[in-house]
Amino acid sequence: MRLPSKKIDEDSLTGTGKKPIGVAWRMALFIATFVLIDVVLTIILGHFLKRPSNDATLALSTCLATGAVNLSAVASATAVLATLEKKSWFDYGLAGSARTTRFLSGIVCGFTAISALILVLWKTGLIRVEWAEGQAWKYAGAWAAAFIMAAVFEESLLRGYLQATLTRRIGFWPASAVLSLIFGLLHATSSSENFVGILNAIVLGLILCLTLRYTGSLWWAIGFHAAWDWGESAVYGAADSGSIVQHAIFTTRPLGQVLLSGGSAGPEGSLLILPLMGLLALCIWSRWSAEFHRSRQALRTDGMKRK
Repeated sequence: MRLPSKKIDEDSLTGTGKKPIGVAWRMALFIATFVLIDVVLTIILGHFLKRPSNDATLALSTCLATGAVNLSAVASATAVLATLEKKSWFDYGLAGSARTTRFLSGIVCGFTAISALILVLWKTGLIRVEWAEGQAWKYAGAWAAAFIMAAVFEESLLRGYLQATLTRRIGFWPASAVLSLIFGLLHATSSSENFVGILNAIVLGLILCLTLRYTGSLWWAIGFHAAWDWGESAVYGAADSGSIVQHAIFTTRPLGQVLLSGGSAGPEGSLLILPLMGLLALCIWSRWSAEFHRSRQALRTDGMKRK
């Protein structure tokens, strides 16, 4: 049995070489830095970005600008804490091997998953899907950029620095449970969100944590998250937590019972998403579980040999 070392690792130091910063203080510093930068940049942006006259839908320019602000804020906060811990901000979920492959794989899986959900809802008469704009495809690339920024922001905010830091204190899965609960509660800030949608967000958060656990990075989760939201909003024109974007290729409206159609919350508020997420978790487990446990066993064996 390996005894814990009394030596304090350099990564836990303040940089002065005197006392380590506790996990709670690090997380508080990260959140405070993020909020401060985000608020300042949002105020500055507000002087240049005109408020859209129609608040019923989200404008592309607004989403791009907001995405850039949020991403800049979380990147800056991560960089500050990474500097304090003498690491690169890429060390918090953005490093690792096969990043491009995992990102692209996540994109394929994310778009396939939302398309499957839309198909089931449409075939069961729970939604109506209609062609929206003949020229909407011209905006698809710009919307993809907006949703990629949003995905990098959201994954980095909750499953980046905070996940890594809280894991050191309470372990990976307890940290994942706490942050996935927060991920779900953030969805509750929308007046159009329902209880099922919040529950689904928590479950999805745990599944994305599973991919972080198996792959060691957020790239698959980022690809999946971006493609899911892009498909749901920019392609199918469905509500995402009650929000509908401009220039969607299709329009999707709920028809049936709210618990099954999702109602004003959109497809993410449907109970039918739960079997889909169960299948997704099973696919992730079958794809990476054996590889993950082999690598851990190899590390244990190597560690025993070194002793």
